[in-house]
Amino acid sequence: MAMDMRTCDAELALVNQDFGDRHWQTRAVHLERYGQIKALLGLDNRLRDTRKALIGAYFCHEYSYAGAALTNPSIAPHPDQSGMEGGAVRVVLSMRAVGEGHISSIAFRVGILTPDGELQLLVEPRVAMAAHACNPPPEGVPAGPVRACRYEEASLSGTVIFPFTQAQRNGLEDLRMVHFHPDNGEPVWYGTYTAYSGAAIASEMLVTRDFQDFELLPMTGTAARNKGMALFPRKIGGRFAMIGRQDGENIWYLTSDDLLDWNDGEVIVKPKFPWELVQVGNCGSPIEIDEGWLLLTHGVGAMRKYAVGAMLLDKEDPTRVISRMTAPLISPSDENREGYVPNVVYTCGAMALGRMLFIPYGVADSSIAFCSVDIDELLSEMV
Repeated sequence: MAMDMRTCDAELALVNQDFGDRHWQTRAVHLERYGQIKALLGLDNRLRDTRKALIGAYFCHEYSYAGAALTNPSIAPHPDQSGMEGGAVRVVLSMRAVGEGHISSIAFRVGILTPDGELQLLVEPRVAMAAHACNPPPEGVPAGPVRACRYEEASLSGTVIFPFTQAQRNGLEDLRMVHFHPDNGEPVWYGTYTAYSGAAIASEMLVTRDFQDFELLPMTGTAARNKGMALFPRKIGGRFAMIGRQDGENIWYLTSDDLLDWNDGEVIVKPKFPWELVQVGNCGSPIEIDEGWLLLTHGVGAMRKYAVGAMLLDKEDPTRVISRMTAPLISPSDENREGYVPNVVYTCGAMALGRMLFIPYGVADSSIAFCSVDIDELLSEMV
């Protein structure tokens, strides 16, 4: 505020010289930031835009959102399937990205998946833009539901959803996307994720119909105080259904008439085999196939080694386990055990394309790999 306008103009020009070519709409971001903090600083709008932009720049910084880790992906069909031929499907990948301070955010990539299991990822922009709150409070930090919007200039592959609320302030973790088909109406994409405040965890729900606007909704109930909830892609017996890990050890089945309120539930799977004796849980939403519900699982064994397995649940009564793998489907190997969190392979959701199951999975919290498996062969490995 004490700068003369000549100094102010020169300093803003230097900022623009350093960062103008690295980001879209740098000036708009700086002015938006000024709008967010002006009341806290006791400022008003009787300032030139140059001074507002420079003040905003002093309260901004670049952030490498995946500088520490990139992991735990899930996959779902893209809302736009125009131009797809030969059985190919346009898909959306979600990823957990971890940056400085171990703050987790949700990142996306768009790609095309072919029936033979080949994934062609669209080009990722050099820099990403954080989704912004479409309905920000007059001042302060929002406490409840948040509607986040993607900037029109940003592609989905260049969009990141950062924490907005106090409950999320240290991270949005492990989004489990699912393409949900309601009894009537248009399909919608839901995603359960863990909100971490730095002291407590809670399950929340992401809702979108177009991957342009996103509702981030807190969940209530005793079950929502835990991690790892995954929604079935349609109602079961007229009720919403979830797979959860309410006690940190076993797989639970939960139902509710309210998408955002979850309580009670029952244990349907306990650790049984050596590779999962410490803990067993879901690896994303169940996938409906002719034979039943195909559920990918994670198991934790000796030396905290995470592996991915699978089981088949009854289509009409998902509490009944028809069969399960006795050994892991994907396990850390010497080639992929080192990383930010060693000895871990993990996925938050796979996708069936015909009789092919496509699985994106995190490797040691440091990279994401992909594999495909024939569903008939997978079922034959279960007992």
